[in-house]
Amino acid sequence: MKKITIVLALLMATAAANAQQMDHASMEKSKPSKDFVRLMKNPKVLELNSAMKELWSAHMYWTLITVDAYFNDPKGLGAKLGRLLQNQKDIGAAIVPFYGQAAGDQLAKLLTEHIQLAVPVLKAAKENDKAALDKAVNDWYANAKDIGSFLASANPKNWTAKETQGALEMHITHTIAYSVSILKGDYTQSFGGFEEALRHMLHLADILTEGIAKQFPDKF
Repeated sequence: MKKITIVLALLMATAAANAQQMDHASMEKSKPSKDFVRLMKNPKVLELNSAMKELWSAHMYWTLITVDAYFNDPKGLGAKLGRLLQNQKDIGAAIVPFYGQAAGDQLAKLLTEHIQLAVPVLKAAKENDKAALDKAVNDWYANAKDIGSFLASANPKNWTAKETQGALEMHITHTIAYSVSILKGDYTQSFGGFEEALRHMLHLADILTEGIAKQFPDKF
């Protein structure tokens, strides 16, 4: 018990350190931007925003379900992980109308890696393997930077690498936090952590919607 407590403390400390190094001011705005409010008056932009929120909400929900299955429901893990992986393809497909098939495939690939890289983190935490945990967490954050860089390169006028990378890194930080709570069996704490993570992801959906609408005004 003492050993697992030490490893969980390490996992949380690593996540906290990454969070402290990030500037998330843009993700903590209490009110949407004036541009976003204006754009949302367009029914087509509103439709895109609804689709984005549905996709990223599903990403969050199936991540939570899969994390819990990894620790507590091995028989259901395969099916739940499969559904989560399908969500990454769905998110990639959502940008195809704007950025093309190659870009959609690349985003799906990076997001699939995002899911696959979570498994070594959970495995190391469950097995109390400090060395493996260090590497797995670092690899997971590196992938978040890759996803953020990809998004920024697709729409550099509206998405900065600092903003998109920070958003994906904070997503991992949140996921680590509620995953630790699940592993400890503290479901009340995990629910609060998940809800915070979900709010963050829905704000990312707004940022993506606003950026696409500004980049491709003729489509709206």
